[in-house]
Formats: sequence, structure tokens, C-alpha cells
Amino acid sequence: MNEPTRIGLVGYGYWGPNLARNFHALPDAHLVAVADVDAKRLDEPARLYHARTYADYRDILADPTLDAVAVSTPARTHFEIARAALERGKHVLVEKPLAMSSDEARRLIALAEQKQRVLMVGHTFEHNPAVWKIRELIEQRELGDLYYIYANRVNLGRVQRDINALWSIAPHDISILIYVLGALPLDVSARGATYLSENVEDVVFVTLTFPNHVLAHIHASWLDPSKVRQMTVVGSEKMIVYDDVDAEARLRIYDKGVYKHGSAYGESQLKIHSGDIFIPKIDMTEPLRNECAHFVECVREGKRPRTDGENGLRVVRVLEAAQESLAKNGATITI
Repeated sequence: MNEPTRIGLVGYGYWGPNLARNFHALPDAHLVAVADVDAKRLDEPARLYHARTYADYRDILADPTLDAVAVSTPARTHFEIARAALERGKHVLVEKPLAMSSDEARRLIALAEQKQRVLMVGHTFEHNPAVWKIRELIEQRELGDLYYIYANRVNLGRVQRDINALWSIAPHDISILIYVLGALPLDVSARGATYLSENVEDVVFVTLTFPNHVLAHIHASWLDPSKVRQMTVVGSEKMIVYDDVDAEARLRIYDKGVYKHGSAYGESQLKIHSGDIFIPKIDMTEPLRNECAHFVECVREGKRPRTDGENGLRVVRVLEAAQESLAKNGATITI
């Protein structure tokens, strides 16, 4: 393909402007059209990117010259818009979550295979160099035996009305956990509370059990005093703190651990090891830029995306199980 990949964007609300900016900056992509139900939002992409604008996304899908569509709309609309785009023969990038049920996700996967089109989900943190480094350290057993991981993803604001904090915020950390551990959780339990809107949990606490007795915990909320994007990984020999808000030290590796030490009486003793704190040099590129470039590369070269439909399905399966646990007051649900 000598010509740039022609892309249409559906949704120019919270995340859409970031997608537009990155697609516009890619040399192999051309942001052709943008659709949004709010006409006021369309002035910006028309002015900045000279994109055609539409109030109805179906007008974008009707363009036969368009190669691909990025979907950045409310989560409950993802399935319908992605399905319509695939049926029109477009390659599709869908923001998280891929769909609101595993059945919908499987239908999208099957349709993409039938149409021989790329289906990719926007799990942006799987395109983050800091997260790549965490996976590398775990795979190389730099931390020793992995014990547990906990994540805090909280802030004050962007309160949702159509989906709860589980479906809005937690997909990021569920995606990261599956990626760095290379496995689905075995089971999940979740508790939450509705403080601002009836039937919409503003805060959730999710606990997941992974193979090899690795425990993980996620705290997600839009009702918290400060913005926190932090994950702690605890191993027998070393520990990692990943802080996505800290631009200077996104990863800190602590040479600390507790291990068993033999004694003269034949009983093992627990000894604490405490060494240096190491901040690895990570060549940070914007994860969303990496994601958009990867999508365009897959479209142009016929590659399977790193975060393909199956990847999206795995996260949706965990979300479904966690939602069932919420409804059952924290019961453990097998995945």
C-alpha cells in the first residue's frame, strides 16, 4: 500500500481527540472523517485535521474509500458500531471494553474472521514500555517467586452514568495483569458500592486468583481525592512499584524480600533482605501512539494485533465474572 490508510473516527468526546491527534501524526495514516452526535465537538477535527464531519456514524461507514474505523463511543454502543463497521468491510479498532458481554465479543471475532478484517481492542497499557518492562522482569524471574500484585486506579471525576467503575476503569488493570502474568485468572470476587447513582457502582474492589497462587487486587473508583495510577508487584526477592503518574520514575525496583533461612535447630527462619532501589531507564513513547501505529501496521501488512479480539474477549470474560460477583455480594466466581 503506497497510499496512507484512510481512517474514520466514531466518537469525539473524552478519548476521541487523543485518537485523532495520534492518527493524524502517523505518516502512514490519514484521518479522513469524524462522527459525533454532538455537533459542537466536530468543529475541532474539521479545523485541526480538515476531516469531514458527520452527526451519524453510518455516514462514515458508507464511504467506500475508507479502510478502517476507530470506535471511541460509550461502552454500551461498542458492539453495534463495531459490528456495523465490520459488515461494511472496514478494519476496526474499538476502545475498551470490546463489548459488554462475552457473547458479543465472540460475535465480533467471528465476523472479523469471516470478513478477513483486523479487529483490535484499545488496551492501551499493553502498548506501554513500562508495562513491557514489568512483563520482561517477571518472565526472567528477576523478582524470584511471584507473590501478589495490587493496583490503585482512582481519581475524583469523570463519573459515568451508563456503566460502573468496574467496566469503565478496571479493564486497564485487568488487561495489564493478564498481559504481565501471561494467564487468565482462575476466579474473581468483587465488592462495590453505589453512592452517587442507583445501580452504578462508583467504587469497586476486585480480587483475582491467578495460577501458581498469585493473588491480585484492583481498587477502582471515580470518587477519590487524588489521581492515582499505581501498581505494586511483590516477589520473593524483589518488588516493583509502577507509577504511571510519575514521569521521572515510572518504575522503581526494590531489592527487597523475605526468604527462608535454615537454623541450627533444623527449623527454617524468615530473614528480611533489604538492598538498593533501582530506577531502570525506559525509553518512553506515548502508549496511545504505539497503539495507533500498531493498528495501522496490522491493517497495512495483514498482521494479527497484539491486542486482538481474543485479547478483548479475555478481559470481558473477567469483567462478566466480576459483575456477577458484585451482584452476589462478593461471591467467588470461577472463570
